[in-house]
Amino acid sequence: MEVRTASSPRDVKHYTTERLREEFLIQNLFVADEIKLVYSHIDRIITGAATPVSKTLELTAGAELRAEYFLQRREMGVINIGGDGVITIDGRTYEVAYKEAMYIGMGSKDISFASKDAANPAKFYINSAPAHKTYPTVLIKPEGTPEEGVVIVKDENKVELGSLEASNHRVICKYILPGQVESCQLVMGMTGLKPGSVWNSMPCHTHDRRMEVYLYFELPEDAFVMHYMGEPTETRHIVMRNEEAVISPSWSIHAGSGTCSYTFIWGMVGENQAFDDMDGVAMKDLM
Repeated sequence: MEVRTASSPRDVKHYTTERLREEFLIQNLFVADEIKLVYSHIDRIITGAATPVSKTLELTAGAELRAEYFLQRREMGVINIGGDGVITIDGRTYEVAYKEAMYIGMGSKDISFASKDAANPAKFYINSAPAHKTYPTVLIKPEGTPEEGVVIVKDENKVELGSLEASNHRVICKYILPGQVESCQLVMGMTGLKPGSVWNSMPCHTHDRRMEVYLYFELPEDAFVMHYMGEPTETRHIVMRNEEAVISPSWSIHAGSGTCSYTFIWGMVGENQAFDDMDGVAMKDLM
């Protein structure tokens, strides 16, 4: 598990491009038959991926957590961006298809990841945060019929925003949040841009009570997203390719413009779970 420390905005404005990428960009997450994890001191979030191809992958705590098992003091959200997969939790098996998700509560001990077809492997994207209480483990689907252990995303949690004229026509699908899937602090979802739109989270914002991680995907090989970060009056950018993630501290804006439309997963952890608790930044104030 890679460990990264927190960074002060006073220091970040002096970073070179290389240093900025070292601190905030997460590359090479989806490695065949490996679990890759990055532990950030910023709100103690762990960002990672499990990519089972020819074998089942077992999630272990590692020395960095000083825990008997990974979720001894943590909770976890998982979204599959690959082929059909299987997550087994303490002997119970869940089939997780493309863009389906899971919330896994604190105290779950034996967790493993597998693919149903090695030729089209699952790609399980992971966000994990410290937890103080156990909430139910559930499979989350954007569409379908509710059943035991399965939550269907509510219509009010599928929000269409923006316009093609402003190049930011997008649909936000909220997976883990109060009132739908309860958690201690993790909030997680996905935003898809409509064809012809390239901007996300613009006008931009910060939220001082929580940090955020983005994973950009569904980008062609020769495409990229220009991800914007930093204080509103000290903005910086990071060029990001398909299936790369970026850490956004609470003091930083987080927005992007792509060479084409794309999808991104957002995960937030911190003190406040209210989705709309954000500090907007006027377009005229960006520098």
